[in-house]
Amino acid sequence: MALTKRQKQVLDFIANFVDENGYCPSYEEIAKGLELASLATVHKHISVLESKNYLKRGFNQSRSLELSAKYLQEQRRTKPAALEIPLLGRIAAGAPVESVEHREILNFADFAGNASTFALEVRGNSMIDDHICDGDLILLERVTQVRDGDIVVALVAGSETTLKRFYREPDDMVRLQPANSAVKPILVPARDVEIQGRLLAVLRKYK
Repeated sequence: MALTKRQKQVLDFIANFVDENGYCPSYEEIAKGLELASLATVHKHISVLESKNYLKRGFNQSRSLELSAKYLQEQRRTKPAALEIPLLGRIAAGAPVESVEHREILNFADFAGNASTFALEVRGNSMIDDHICDGDLILLERVTQVRDGDIVVALVAGSETTLKRFYREPDDMVRLQPANSAVKPILVPARDVEIQGRLLAVLRKYK
């Protein structure tokens, strides 16, 4: 079923919000962002988008909207071809080695061509020992299940997002471990932690 102009605006707003923040918007944020008259209007659009299989919605949960596989597949089909740049070889960061050109192509399809990938800008140095610094751009894969030791973006208690290593602890607790000895780990009940994404890559610009 085709989308109306307003339904597409709602869907695109949700997708852009998730890309920028790492978690889905509240109904209030949707209403404010699209200048909709009431929350009832937002509920109506969400219900229609859910019936058309563009959104999935959890009940009695904060920020429970989720883009469906149908939407992600359609976005992937409409995206331009992924960027490719030449990979000319390897260079030593220790002792000098003979420079030999070895031309390959570095393809970013795994990142730019995947609709589940999003980027965030890092603020702070809590992960500096993992070589993730303030101002770095990180690429993440939108997931809900991770393994111990993965670097994740986690939403804590429905309000605060943080970049940390994820570990399960006894008594149904979760430890979000920084990579900086000056920063204390975050220990919270597992029910208060919602995984928003898993780290794929770190990008650093020098100019």
